[in-house]
Amino acid sequence: MTNMEMNWQIEEFMVYCRSRQLRAKTMASYEQTLRLFERWCMDVMHIHLVTEVTESVIRRYIADLQERGKYSYYADESKKEYNCPERRRDYRQPISTGTINNYLRNLRVFFNWLEDDFVLKKNPMKKVRLLKNNREAREYLSDEEFRKLIGKLDRSYYPEHRDYAMIVLMFDTGMRLGECSCLLLTDIDLASRRIMLRAEITKGRQDRVVYFSSKTESVLRRWIQFKDRYVESDYLFPVKGSGNHINVGNFEGNFKRYLIRCSINANFTPHCLRNNFAKRCLMNGMDIYTLSRILGHSSVTVTEQA
Repeated sequence: MTNMEMNWQIEEFMVYCRSRQLRAKTMASYEQTLRLFERWCMDVMHIHLVTEVTESVIRRYIADLQERGKYSYYADESKKEYNCPERRRDYRQPISTGTINNYLRNLRVFFNWLEDDFVLKKNPMKKVRLLKNNREAREYLSDEEFRKLIGKLDRSYYPEHRDYAMIVLMFDTGMRLGECSCLLLTDIDLASRRIMLRAEITKGRQDRVVYFSSKTESVLRRWIQFKDRYVESDYLFPVKGSGNHINVGNFEGNFKRYLIRCSINANFTPHCLRNNFAKRCLMNGMDIYTLSRILGHSSVTVTEQA
C-alpha cells in the first residue's frame, strides 16, 4: 500500500479527526461517506489513488447517486447481505438532495485536508458546489397536537413518564435531544429554573444556559421524585435497568410510536419540538440574535436557515 492509496489516506484522515476530538457521530458520518466513495471509485472508475480523483470523477459520482437510488450500493457487501435492502419500502427511491449535499460536504472536508497536507496539488472539490435544494417546510406540532401527544403518555409507566418529562423540557427550552438525554441532575437548578448545558454535550462545544417555565419545573420535580423510587443514577433521564442516560435512537423510536398512537404525522422527529420553540419565540417578539444564542447556533445565519 502506498501513501497515495485512498484507503491509506482515509485511515490517516480518521486519525486526524480523532486527534481533533470530533464527536463520534461526526466521525462516523465522515467514514461512511468516504468508504462508500472509495468503493464506488474502485468498482466503477477503477481508481485506487487519491491523486486520480478529478472534478469530473466527483461529478460522475453525483450523477450516479441521483440515478441509482437508496440502498443500491454498499461500501461493505456483508452489510448488504445482513440488511436485505431489497425488502425496504424505499429501496431504490431517489436519494434526497439534502443527503447528497451531506456527502459532498464530507468529501470537501476530506479533500481540503489532503490539499492542506500537501498531498494534492489540485483539489477536485474546489469547483463543485452543493446541489440546489428547495427548502421544505419545517415540521411543527400545533398546540392541539402537542397537548394530544403528552396527554396520551402513561406517566405511571417509567419509560413514558421519563419521555413525557423530556418532551415537555425540550418543547419549553429548545434544547437538542442529544443535549437533553445527557443531562445530569447537577446541571439543573430547579429553584432558579435554569439548566447549564455543559460544553461536552453541546453541538458547538460551548457551555450555554437555558431557562424553563414554572409548569416545566413542576413536571421535573414530579419526574425526579418518581425516578428516584426506581433508579439510582446521576443522570436526569436514565434507563431503568442500567442507570445510564437514554440513547438518542431509542428515544426517537419511542417518539415515533407516540405519534402513531396519537394519529399525528409519524415522520415528525423530536427536532420538531426545537422548531416549535424557535417559532414561538419569534412570534412573541424575540429578536433573532437572542434566539440564536439560546439555541446554541454558531451564527445568526444558521438560525435564519433553520
